[in-house]
Amino acid sequence: MKHLCIIFDLDGTLVDSERLCNLAFIDLLPYITDSVENLIHRYRGRKLAPILADIEMRYGEKLPIDFEATYRQRVDELFQFYLQPISGVPEMLKTLEYPFCVASSGSMVKIRKALIVTNMLHYFGERLFSSYDIGSWKPEPGLFLHAANQVGFLPEHCVVIEDSDIGIEAARSAGIYALKYSSEDEVEERSNMFSNMKLLSKLLDRIYINKTSAFITS
Repeated sequence: MKHLCIIFDLDGTLVDSERLCNLAFIDLLPYITDSVENLIHRYRGRKLAPILADIEMRYGEKLPIDFEATYRQRVDELFQFYLQPISGVPEMLKTLEYPFCVASSGSMVKIRKALIVTNMLHYFGERLFSSYDIGSWKPEPGLFLHAANQVGFLPEHCVVIEDSDIGIEAARSAGIYALKYSSEDEVEERSNMFSNMKLLSKLLDRIYINKTSAFITS
């Protein structure tokens, strides 16, 4: 294994869950008029509590006291029947030559459920880290710093793979280089963006070479 740890976000990066998570809001709250696409754009990468507060504010409707539990149950149902890996992710993980882990703002139950349903949990073992376990959510750097420490790597020897600007901000705050995954029709001409998971290993090889060269010459 090469001395570079890859820290993966989960939702929208490893599993195609953003649509399902936002569809659950529409299923449960008929007064929501936004499309799934608009909800994804508005809430991508954000913590659930502020999302629920935003829904209450925008629509002027107080959510039931048990709504969070109801919502999580609906997401769990949608995951069970419809959740799929992001295209190219299983193939990428199978051949990745770097140590890697997951660091997600979601609960550990949700992380495990998503990886079990998509048959990818065996790639990660216990290298799963949740914001709920340490009380730090993106864009705070705490989750990524915690993940790096737990797997035994300094931040400068890690690379974060994210799909949200909030996640990219968290990685930068932690002093960790970040690559942003985006779908084919959204990808921009930026050096830290990519749209094909099957090409991730080549991008990481370049980063590894650059970091190794910098270390040798410093």
